Amino acid sequence: MTKILVDGTEVDVPPELTLLQACEAAGAEIPRFCYHERLSVAGNCRMCLIEVRVGGRAGPKPVASCAQQVKDLPPPRDDKLNELITQGPTVTKAREGVMEFLLINHPLDCPICDQGGECDLQDQSMAYGRGGSRFDENKRAVEEKFMGPLVKTVMTRCIQCTRCVRFVTEVAGAAELGATGRGEDMEITTYLEASLQSELSANVIDLCPVGALTSKPYAFNARPWELKKTETIDVMDALGSNIRVDSRGDAVLRVLPRVNDEINEEWISDKTRYAEDGLQRQRLDRPYIREQGKLRPAAWPEALDAVAAALKGDPNSIGAIAGDLACAESMKATLDLFRALGSANTDCGSGSGAFAAGSRASYLFNSTIAGIDDADAILLIGANPRVEAPVLNARIRRAWLRGAEIGLIGEASDLTYRYAHIGAGPQSITNLGGFGDVLKNAKKPMIIVGADALARSDAAAVLRAAGKLAAEIGAIQEGWNGFNILHSAASRVAALDLGFIPGQGGKSAREMLDGGVSTLFLLGVDEVDLPSAGTVIYLGTHGDKGAHRADIILPGAAYTEKDATWVNTEGRVQYGRRATFPKGEAKDDWTILRALSGVLGKTLPYDSLEALRAKMIADHPTFGQVDYAPGAAEAAAFDPAQIGGEGSLGSEPFRSPVADFYLTNPIARASKTMAECSRQRAEGAMKVAAE
Repeated sequence: MTKILVDGTEVDVPPELTLLQACEAAGAEIPRFCYHERLSVAGNCRMCLIEVRVGGRAGPKPVASCAQQVKDLPPPRDDKLNELITQGPTVTKAREGVMEFLLINHPLDCPICDQGGECDLQDQSMAYGRGGSRFDENKRAVEEKFMGPLVKTVMTRCIQCTRCVRFVTEVAGAAELGATGRGEDMEITTYLEASLQSELSANVIDLCPVGALTSKPYAFNARPWELKKTETIDVMDALGSNIRVDSRGDAVLRVLPRVNDEINEEWISDKTRYAEDGLQRQRLDRPYIREQGKLRPAAWPEALDAVAAALKGDPNSIGAIAGDLACAESMKATLDLFRALGSANTDCGSGSGAFAAGSRASYLFNSTIAGIDDADAILLIGANPRVEAPVLNARIRRAWLRGAEIGLIGEASDLTYRYAHIGAGPQSITNLGGFGDVLKNAKKPMIIVGADALARSDAAAVLRAAGKLAAEIGAIQEGWNGFNILHSAASRVAALDLGFIPGQGGKSAREMLDGGVSTLFLLGVDEVDLPSAGTVIYLGTHGDKGAHRADIILPGAAYTEKDATWVNTEGRVQYGRRATFPKGEAKDDWTILRALSGVLGKTLPYDSLEALRAKMIADHPTFGQVDYAPGAAEAAAFDPAQIGGEGSLGSEPFRSPVADFYLTNPIARASKTMAECSRQRAEGAMKVAAE
């Protein structure tokens, strides 16, 4: 630690801190445009100028506080601590000069700029700028750039802070932006005028401090002070990213990230940010019953009576499957109802059977998402984190930049970092070649098993082989559990925690979909091929695959329309909150199931969300551990070599479960923005193939 003075106040700070960070540690506010905590230091804007005094004497000129560390300061002189001055005539004059230069060419777009009200340049010019400008020359104009369907450009506003360039290069791992020209002719542009291809590209909108890069789908829709802001949880993947939903009336207008260093830091994927327009389209807003091959609207009592009639019968002939976007409350109510009806036919996915006899650690991302930063060797098995969890993939890239070695068993693709491709199929798990030595010599090795490995006929054998490998390389040790399952469905871990798997003698999802039951209850299931025979009851939000096949449709609430519990891939319980109300006659899923239980004469023992959660926590205590990821806490009692089951490994190569990143769930498939992204990605791929 190093003692310094900041505006006369003595502070003790680590020597590796920048002067900017040291000043902020002392409570001083330092303006900045180019500096960002998660990006490399550029030192472009010079807005963070401060005065440094050594031995009581000021230096010849102010210094950029972002580009110098505390340890770089000269030794103290005359028994006086080095002092950083963040306020005073010298600093004020310097900042006014910098701001004046930044505004030379900046257009007066504030009244019509989407960044208005949230603009760093607007705020800092008010706080640190001069009262007027001394420049009368014409401002320069810059031609707009095409960056795809998500990012709108007004490059005349750009101040060349290069935050966007550093983000796509360092964090996203796709060098798609750069600077051309020098001096006044410098411009930020995409290479070859191509659209941005990264799944994280729209984060540059949040990073841009001046409104040069804004949201194209959101353009001119609303001002920030018109919006109701709701903090909730993302469900586009199993990461559980913390988000803020901005709504007006009954419409969600935009989704923004919230800072959570343990999960998503301050990034979100483009699908998380822009699938929100799918919440308005193709919605189920009333019950329907199919008669003579056609669906007709029905009243709630009639629909519930029809469902009750379909579920009354042999318990072995009815079954329920939970979809990828089902919340914990809806799955708990479904499970309780079907157990009350005497049915053991419940499942949450084709790979859930592999975890039937395992501990909770057998299906969690045990290292935790933040734990990726500590890994020095990572083996991916049947996983493509770039499309299954883009924000987590950025963590893996950062570990690679730090020196971690990456190996892949599965389909070769661009993961934004270099890796050793060991093989395409599960046979490679027992024949790692040279990468096996890398894992054994690593201090904190990590194995990540993807969702594709859990949806195969040999899923149990794959899991057993991966678990044995984890035991052999010492992935489980004091304070470290390097065995991880990367789920791609937001509902999966909560379902497994609830025991939403086949009961004693019950049928699996695959068996039910193959016609093993005569009445099938779908809780938002849209990603599978459904049986043509029998009665299908669908409780969901969109007119997607499940609703097209259903004989009875019950309209439910989307994730932004209900208070719900979500458990992410690392086992962290989080609460989502309602931003808008369900559409039309749609209702919260659990309330529909509660009403249905009354019609069936099997009334569920809860009449409120609080009572349901209390029952859920009483039956499954892990739901009471909010915002807690077990991590290595359970490593001592976890034997990875015993998970899964015995069997032979198949020869079929692993395939990513995500065929199109932008169209993975009903909300995304209903989104015009996601459809356009998918179209442009396909056109880009065809163009590359043709070249």
